[in-house]
Amino acid sequence: MYLAMNRFTVPLENAAEFEKLWLSRESRLHELDGFVSFHMLKGPEEEGRILYASHTVWQTEEHFRAWTRSDAFRASHACAGQNRKLHEGTPRFEGFRAIQEIAATQDA
Repeated sequence: MYLAMNRFTVPLENAAEFEKLWLSRESRLHELDGFVSFHMLKGPEEEGRILYASHTVWQTEEHFRAWTRSDAFRASHACAGQNRKLHEGTPRFEGFRAIQEIAATQDA
């Protein structure tokens, strides 16, 4: 498993617009090979800012890298520069490879 995360620091006054932008986006991630899931997370408010993290889970790092080289990636990020005013600086990317997984068991 590979988890790709971007963290955004959003001024409190931009939070509603930032959330609206993400919640209204059309996603085609589910059409991509190796895609497992996507989450947009809202973190704590501190000093007038809110920390958000978007993360995708992929079967492998190579599946994620293939996504970043795809036309679908370019299309989904085409307007990203226009939204920079909603968050401070650039998103901070972090990538993680799983070294252990413990899953909940399903009762039959």
